[in-house]
Amino acid sequence: MSYDLYIGDRLFSSWSLRGWLMLQKFGLPHRVHLVGLYSGSMAADLAALAPARLVPALRTPEGEVVGETLAMAETLAEMHPDAGMWPTDPVLRSRARWLCAEMAAGFGALRSACPMQLAHVDVEFAPDKAVLADLDRIETLWAFARERAPDGPWLFGAYSLADVFYAPVCARIVGYALPVSTAARGYCETVLDDPDFKAWRTDGLKVQYDPFPYPPVGRTENWPA
Repeated sequence: MSYDLYIGDRLFSSWSLRGWLMLQKFGLPHRVHLVGLYSGSMAADLAALAPARLVPALRTPEGEVVGETLAMAETLAEMHPDAGMWPTDPVLRSRARWLCAEMAAGFGALRSACPMQLAHVDVEFAPDKAVLADLDRIETLWAFARERAPDGPWLFGAYSLADVFYAPVCARIVGYALPVSTAARGYCETVLDDPDFKAWRTDGLKVQYDPFPYPPVGRTENWPA
């Protein structure tokens, strides 16, 4: 039994990263298919998955197509109840769902101003008030997650779908050197230091882009080791 996951370019597709992590981190067997986000073949690559029109898209072992990461997350959690995708504590589980839903629907300023790119750190990027407001809200939600969570490096102690959904946020915070608290920066470093995240980025770096889709505003630094 294996899933088929259709993704966009690893360096830039934040939603694809979420789709992959929810399979990879919970040990769910899958095959990855690359969709041409930047080559112009996206519509053709996804034609067999209609009505899905965006990445990631998932085909279950039974042949059902699932689009949108929230739907994918809930479907996988239902199909694999022993995988531990949501926190077991009901209060923490409801909070984790809240965080994921707000991530899926919000933070438009951060997404627009800071598209995910995993190539370098754009150290001269200057966030505007709207981006700073998004960062403040993210820190509020992360603190809310940690209030009742057991000890552990992740938002709810053990790794959960909440960490899947906020992994690209961490990549944006680091990739644009955004101002956050020490605690938030520490969490971001935990996410980026995860072996699966590193493997995703390593595969993404194998593809060269000329021109680079999201050029920096000025001086860059290397991605943190």
